[in-house]
Amino acid sequence: MDRILVIGDIHGGLRALHQVMERAKVTTNDTLIFLGDYVDGWSESPQVINYLIDLGKKQHCIFLRGNHDELLLDWLEGNTKNFDEKMWYKHGGEATVLAYEKISEATKKLHIDFLIGLDNYFLDEENRLFIHAGFTNMNGIHYEYFPKLFYWDRTLWESALALDSTIAKDSWLYPRRLTLYDEIYIGHTPVTRIGETIPVQKACVWNVDTGAAFKGPLTIMDVHTKEFWQSEPLNELYFNEKGRN
Repeated sequence: MDRILVIGDIHGGLRALHQVMERAKVTTNDTLIFLGDYVDGWSESPQVINYLIDLGKKQHCIFLRGNHDELLLDWLEGNTKNFDEKMWYKHGGEATVLAYEKISEATKKLHIDFLIGLDNYFLDEENRLFIHAGFTNMNGIHYEYFPKLFYWDRTLWESALALDSTIAKDSWLYPRRLTLYDEIYIGHTPVTRIGETIPVQKACVWNVDTGAAFKGPLTIMDVHTKEFWQSEPLNELYFNEKGRN
């Protein structure tokens, strides 16, 4: 059976992306769903985007928008009027800016087109939702008033983490957002914050951000079997860099 593989936050770590693609033995028959945050952290953000653009020409890929991807788009397009550059630098943007000093204007234009074309979410035929961060509307993604929350929200994951497992799903106490989709796959908030470095499931939510921006590995997971493959920790692959540490 052709696989559906979901990939967590990459944050400029092209070496890790190469590793997980090799370790998972990805073929052109596989569907790849990238959860966003391709940039900011390690030194190869432009190279990651080049790789993804090329990959999307070879096989079925779904590229979702992360908050860092929008920050990069704003910077590339010069939309920095309300842009907190110091904060962006603190959270990985400085490595991205330095990397783009060596990138041609023609390539930057291709990257802008790629970033504009990213999807906010993907809902498949089996009621599985793939989204970078979350959503807040209790009726689901199609009713969200604030689309930026698709790639900035943390409350969905916080709700899943805090949920009392003894509460029945049909109880009025059970969070409605966690009943709408059979499975939800997210990144955005690394599971290293709760002391984990592998994908974590809470309620119907699978968090696949295993801390690649920091000292964790990059993860690719088979949606059907839940088997996963990981790179080496990114701080070991980029031993002479800080990443977001």
